[in-house]
Amino acid sequence: MGLTDIPVVAEDGHRYSLRIAETGQPRASLFFLPALGVPAAKYDAFAGALAEQGVRVAVGEWRGLGSSSLRAQRGSDWGYEALLTQDLPAALAALGPGPWHFGGHSLGGQFATMLAALQPEACAGLVLIATGVPDQRLYRGRAGLSIRVFARVLPMLTRLCGYYPGHRMGFAGREAGGVMRDWAQTVRTGRYADYGTGEALDERMRRLQTRVLGLSMEEDWLAPANTLAGLLDKLGPGARQVMSLDSGQLGTRADHFRWMRQPEGLARLIGDWLVSP
Repeated sequence: MGLTDIPVVAEDGHRYSLRIAETGQPRASLFFLPALGVPAAKYDAFAGALAEQGVRVAVGEWRGLGSSSLRAQRGSDWGYEALLTQDLPAALAALGPGPWHFGGHSLGGQFATMLAALQPEACAGLVLIATGVPDQRLYRGRAGLSIRVFARVLPMLTRLCGYYPGHRMGFAGREAGGVMRDWAQTVRTGRYADYGTGEALDERMRRLQTRVLGLSMEEDWLAPANTLAGLLDKLGPGARQVMSLDSGQLGTRADHFRWMRQPEGLARLIGDWLVSP
């Protein structure tokens, strides 16, 4: 198994790299999108563990992070539209013909689903890890109150700063204000807008028919199991395998991020599903 980088250039000139884990004779291929604020290289262990299961993995890079030629700052802003209409199509073009499964962690799982709805012919199936629709109505107690307040403060905060200072807020990193405003809109409405694609993503998702592996973590307050269910409810018919994983199954604490440090158990589960009929 080796890790390589493939350069990508979007139509608007944004440059970044795909992080690729190759395997000798791949049994399946997975295009995987990171969580909000997480550079692609943080998934090297996960990609390597999947490669040992015979899965070729390409990990995307978010605009503004890691290998990206841009950084969020006043005067340099973008939202979901740039990611869906510029960066992700450019990544698929760089990867070449599949079949490719799409997958993602947290926000990456949401974008994998939206990308599949936009390009259903390119997607062989979805692998969704610790993700779900961040609808404020799906959160309870302190988490519910926190996300409601946060989603209402974000628009004002990002316009005041010119970006989202996540490195100071303790949630995500330095992010584009537009990305965070789009995220906050989904929190408030429970819906995905059109983001420059000409039709609301909710409507496109309703027509998506593909198989899905959905994995939630029992101790994950950021993306509890009911938010994953909410995301899956937006999709058209297709085979579903949905699991809520505990620490025994993962070999580590079953929270939003810990599995990335010890990904072997999760990689075996995903590898088996990817090659199953």
